[in-house]
Amino acid sequence: MIEIRNLDFSYKSTPVFHNISLDFKPNNIYGLLGENGVGKTTLLKLICGLQKPQSGSCMVDGSVCFNREPQFLQNIVFLPDEVVVPENDTPMKYVKSLEPFYPNYAYGTFLHLMQELGVDPERKFREMSFGQQKKSLIACALSLGTEYVLLDEPTNGLDIPSKADFRTLLSKRATEGSTIIISTHQVKDVENLIDPIIILTHDDVLLNATMEEVTRVLSFTYDSSALPESLYSEPVPGGYMNVCVNHDGTESKVNIEGLFNAVLRNKEKIKELFK
Repeated sequence: MIEIRNLDFSYKSTPVFHNISLDFKPNNIYGLLGENGVGKTTLLKLICGLQKPQSGSCMVDGSVCFNREPQFLQNIVFLPDEVVVPENDTPMKYVKSLEPFYPNYAYGTFLHLMQELGVDPERKFREMSFGQQKKSLIACALSLGTEYVLLDEPTNGLDIPSKADFRTLLSKRATEGSTIIISTHQVKDVENLIDPIIILTHDDVLLNATMEEVTRVLSFTYDSSALPESLYSEPVPGGYMNVCVNHDGTESKVNIEGLFNAVLRNKEKIKELFK
């Protein structure tokens, strides 16, 4: 389990996190959401030990992340938004270079994922589009057999069918006892995939809740007009999508974009509702 306790972090005089505490548990695909610049990538770097907290702690299975011990490193993979690929190598050669560091790497899984994503594993990176490179790197990351998978903006550069393939692959991967964290500001891309949801703002956690908790507290309805009591309303074909406080236990389906906007526009109210 990933345990973050009373963590502070800043870049020189620019604060990023102040006294935040979070847990990331197995068998979940966490959505780490927030506007650009709120610290989503920084949090992933803290978890994989590339940054050191100024105070507080960040631990994975009892290991201090920043110590980057071998046992810790072989059980976690971080795929940044931007990766400089070896242009003259193939994905096959690239993932083979990682194999010695990951004892649970599965060659068969890699080939299966590449096939599912429609990419030739023996084609050189320089001959691929950006989207094909991104899919290759996702296949590499998911084949390493780590319990912890950190993905930063993984759908950037993917076309609509590829985004659907990505969601399908991640859904299957989550049943294998892993903890997956997806950092993104493109909330629509991860709809019906992420649960729980964490929404960050500058130096604070606005929301940390499961889908069940969200629907217990909030309702998402489609009405002919914007409701005056709504936390957020958005025009849709035929009327409005409204996010309101769920006073009567109405069952509804979470609209990720609606939730995201409702949280950002009602920060203190949301924190009070989910306290």
